[in-house]
Amino acid sequence: MQESKNEDLLREREIADIYQKYRSPLWGFIAKRVPSREDCEDILQNVFYQLSKIDLEENPIEQISSWLYSVARNQIIDRSRKKKDVSLPDSSAEDGGFVRELTDTILSSDSPETDFLKALIWEELDVALSELPDEQRNVFELTELEGFSFKEISEATGIGVNTLISRKRYAVLHLRKRLYELYEDFLTN
Repeated sequence: MQESKNEDLLREREIADIYQKYRSPLWGFIAKRVPSREDCEDILQNVFYQLSKIDLEENPIEQISSWLYSVARNQIIDRSRKKKDVSLPDSSAEDGGFVRELTDTILSSDSPETDFLKALIWEELDVALSELPDEQRNVFELTELEGFSFKEISEATGIGVNTLISRKRYAVLHLRKRLYELYEDFLTN
């Protein structure tokens, strides 16, 4: 029993050390992306709560900094999804205007029909996004849905900008192919 208490104390001390080291930079990262101080505090608290649930002895985290920023980024995305009005993101030039045309044509007015279409499009987009590898889905969501630049993502994750651009390109190609039938149904009828 005494050994268990000692392990718990060591674990708490380790988490406290990580907290002291990363609290301020992580707070800055979150505060740049979340306008509400309360939301920043909640996200920061959730990040360290997630860390506290992991047994670092059995499942060591090799890159604690990357792990913390990834969890923070995911918390930011989750929180913004809950608060976000249903709307389709603007597209970048690389996707040929597919999303923009879909958005402009289908979602240009508010009516029960367009509300239904918005929900249907988001449902199909969520399914299509879930089919992507995590790396591609994350970069697409961060750039298109959250408005982060490739440079910001690169700085937070340590992944090169060119790699991020390539991942997004593959995501866009998949989404375009996957959502083409929906696009055709609504825009050609």
